[in-house]
Amino acid sequence: MVLRRKSIPVNVGGVVIGGAAPIAVQTMTKTDTRDVKATLRQIHELKESGCEIVRPAVPDREAAEALKGIVKGSPLPVIADIHYDHTLALMAIEAGVHCLRLNPGNIPDRDKVVRVVTAAKERQIPFRIGVNAGSLPEEVHKSMREQHQINRDDRERTADRMVEVALGHCKILEDLDYGPGFVKVSLKATDVWTNVMANRKFAAARPYPIHLGVTESGPVQAGSIRSAVGLGILLAEGIGDTIRVSLATSDPREEVRVAHEVLKTLAFRNESPTLVACPTCGRLEYDMVPTVKAVEAHIAALKVPITVAVMGCVVNGPAEARHADIGVTGGRGKGVIFKRGKLYRTVPQEELLTVLLAEIDAIAAEHAPAPATPLPT
Repeated sequence: MVLRRKSIPVNVGGVVIGGAAPIAVQTMTKTDTRDVKATLRQIHELKESGCEIVRPAVPDREAAEALKGIVKGSPLPVIADIHYDHTLALMAIEAGVHCLRLNPGNIPDRDKVVRVVTAAKERQIPFRIGVNAGSLPEEVHKSMREQHQINRDDRERTADRMVEVALGHCKILEDLDYGPGFVKVSLKATDVWTNVMANRKFAAARPYPIHLGVTESGPVQAGSIRSAVGLGILLAEGIGDTIRVSLATSDPREEVRVAHEVLKTLAFRNESPTLVACPTCGRLEYDMVPTVKAVEAHIAALKVPITVAVMGCVVNGPAEARHADIGVTGGRGKGVIFKRGKLYRTVPQEELLTVLLAEIDAIAAEHAPAPATPLPT
């Protein structure tokens, strides 16, 4: 198991970030924040998908005003995402948000930050100091453009500057006696190695919880891979207390699913089914891929830590999937269902999927937590 870095926990609307708390999954809403109804609908969908903290963008005063209704109706803690205009942060504080994200790259003025921190301190609202490589001063990026490439020295310089900027804003809060317990930090870059370097450096410099993410990671497939690599390196080193996967998708639930899969793969969280499937080869004797897709869709809503295997032949199943709670191997005219590597039953091929899904539901019911016993009245 990974020994996680020690950090000073921060409470964000009842969700603890850092310390010994589980690594939390969060994302941003994709709706127009000014549309309170649509934003709340998406937040409820995100909660069902396993999201634990949500962050709406606050681009203008109308969006800041809308935060009142969003905070009131949200089933999740709400972080206001603030850029450029510190007065929007002041409005978000009045709206009752559970946390503020400030970008030092576009709100660098100390006096403005002090005003926001002073107002937040009165309500005990924590901060995320969110540094993005792309928001750093122009000179940081100049050499990269001139060389038309990013080399190790460029990455090192950018990472150092990201940490410098983050520590500068940490110092502002610390000077106002509002540091430990109220600050978490993110240092994000699109380039994975810059991202890794910056977070390693900051992790060694301060004990604040770290929010991990690879910013602007790309479309769903490429972005999921880039995020899994970038987050996985740091998480495997014990760095990271909350994560957000950033994908070019209109459905933020995809980001949440990828985030949970990353945490599950590294054994940090295990609250949903794991589907394993062989890659297929010339030994395949049935149309396996549609079965995989059907099982994947079926188990998506389950909240139990079971493993399901869909295998293509007797080489991979059941022997190589003996760790699975339940699995199938198809063949010519018939299929085999196995549990924990042992033959359970043989069924006609056309009934294989139906029987498998029913068996999955039965196992899920066995693993489901017992309902809470009501207190005596």
